[in-house]
Parts: sequence; C-alpha cells; structure tokens
Amino acid sequence: MSTDAIVLLREDHKGIRRLFRAFEAAGPDAKATRHNLVDKIVEALTVHTYLENEVMYPRVRQLLPELESEILESYEEHHVADVLCTELDGMGPDDERFDAKATVLIESVGHHIEEEESDWFPRVRAGLGRKELQEIGARMIEVRATAPRRPHQPGAIRKAADAIFS
Repeated sequence: MSTDAIVLLREDHKGIRRLFRAFEAAGPDAKATRHNLVDKIVEALTVHTYLENEVMYPRVRQLLPELESEILESYEEHHVADVLCTELDGMGPDDERFDAKATVLIESVGHHIEEEESDWFPRVRAGLGRKELQEIGARMIEVRATAPRRPHQPGAIRKAADAIFS
C-alpha cells in the first residue's frame, strides 16, 4: 500500500463516490438502504475531513504558503460537510429533509473532491517532493486509527468548533 498522501486521499474519494452513487441509485422507497448508506457516508466523511484538517492541510499550509487561500476554502467546505453530517447523523430516513440534506451533502462534497483532484492535488504534488508526501501519508495512516468516526465524537466536535470559532 502506498503511503503517498495524495494517493491515500484519492482512495478515500473513490470510496466516498461509490457510497454517493449507491445512495443516488437507491430509490426513494428504499428508506432503510438510504439510511444505511448515509450512515456510511457520515462515517467516511468524518474520518476523511479529520485527516485532511488535522494532518494534510496544516502541513501543506506550512510548506506551501502560496496555497493558503485554497486551504482556507477547503476548511470552509469541510465545515459545511461537518454541519450536514451532524444533522444527518441525528435524523431518520422518514424525516422530510433527510433526502434533501443528503443530496446537498453529496453535491457539496462532490464539488470539493473535483476541485481537490483537478486543481489542488496537482499543485501540491508539484510543490512537495515524494518523500514529504509519503511522510504526510504515513502520518495520515497513523491518525486514521484513532480518528473520530461519528460527528459527535470529541475530535470531530473540536474540529467543528474550531471552524466555527476561529
């Protein structure tokens, strides 16, 4: 398995996109399936945004200060995803806004992933050496083991509070 940070994040993106497609493919009457998929989406995004916010973004911000505005935008996009994940985590599939909220989350995160993969990742790869990306990736693997899985867990709550109050 690669420890390249960008490779690891792209793998996360693939898994998240698979979950999005499965949610979209499940018909509106498949409430239990859609609820189960949202549960998996919330977990995947909670872990993924935690890794980016706690490991990837701070290190890239330190090493490539010219990318600061893009990183700040990403923090804000994560904040929106965190809020939606927190709300969805407390909802059931019969809630009238459940599907709408999940759809907005999917659209928002899909846009974020597209920007990262088409613009930000190539710039980070060009600016950082292979060794640095592998070190960041190794740290991400280490942090993933203890990363919050649900929005209400302490690390996720602190991350959301930092976004709100910083």
